[in-house]
Amino acid sequence: MKLKPLNINGISAKLPIVQGGMGVGVSLSRLAGAVATEGGVGVISAAHPGYNLPEFATNPLKANLDALAHHIRVAKEKARGGLIGVNIMCAMRDYVEYVKCSIANKADLIISGAGLPSALPELVCDSEVRIAPIVSSAKAATVLLKLWDRKYSKTADMVVIEGPKAGGHLGFSAEELAQDVNFDAAVTDILAVVAEYEGKYKREIPVVFGGGVQTKADVQHYMNLGCAGVQISTPFVATEECDAHENFKLAYVNACKEDVVIVKSPVGMPGRALNNKFIRDVSARGLIAIDKCNACITSCNPKSTPYCITQALINSVYGDVDNGLIFCGDEVDKIDRISTVRDVMGKLVGD
Repeated sequence: MKLKPLNINGISAKLPIVQGGMGVGVSLSRLAGAVATEGGVGVISAAHPGYNLPEFATNPLKANLDALAHHIRVAKEKARGGLIGVNIMCAMRDYVEYVKCSIANKADLIISGAGLPSALPELVCDSEVRIAPIVSSAKAATVLLKLWDRKYSKTADMVVIEGPKAGGHLGFSAEELAQDVNFDAAVTDILAVVAEYEGKYKREIPVVFGGGVQTKADVQHYMNLGCAGVQISTPFVATEECDAHENFKLAYVNACKEDVVIVKSPVGMPGRALNNKFIRDVSARGLIAIDKCNACITSCNPKSTPYCITQALINSVYGDVDNGLIFCGDEVDKIDRISTVRDVMGKLVGD
């Protein structure tokens, strides 16, 4: 099966591969630029990209916006005409500022989940940035696309489906994640919802599936269902170009199936991560006291949250994999070595 380019309302990636946005600091300009250079869509995470700047300790918002602007510009230079997107969680306290920064620095695409990005069309206004919501059900797709259509006379430029095998924050309950069900019917239902708006707006709205996609056969499976592309995260972590510390990558390489657990996140959603000393400490102690709150998540109450997700993610991306949160996909046990972005892309597209 020959893979077609991914066309997103007038812009195009040579290959229908979208690299998932991974924070904190896992997917920045180095990884995103490499993926875009190989023909996919490289994605920078807006979750604390300035974590390693001196100013982060005193003014995290400024550090993050400065870093996000820097990484978008660097990634676009590396991409040599390829597409660069930014993943912005709806749960972020300064969501509007991250959207504005992405537009000002000419990101090609904003991908937004961890909640429904109901006001995103208004925020992008007449800019050239394309917008792609993340959904996990036909109900969510229906609610959001109907709202955008009614309130803004606008629809999505792309839709990302994140299935139950995805890593990081998940749009499912813990009970749903405990059930090993075939998700293909849900994908088909979401495709049908999106098709309604393709007809109304008389243009293609590509749907991209993410969650457990590891091989060329996986890619072909979702393309055969009707998707225009796939979103890949976990395989890109164990690459030389990934922005995370070597220890973080090796945690993926050394992981087995039994190491993958569902955790409760301060974001208010369940998440998939590797079981380590940090996860066991949280389970045993109930909560880990927070020394300093960065006021990053709208739903987080520092007095009652089980731990500071920002510090936990920063610890792991710096290489402290015993005392940090390591998000991962359900199929992380299939990662057996550190390779390159080119190798990963080659396995996905078949050369």
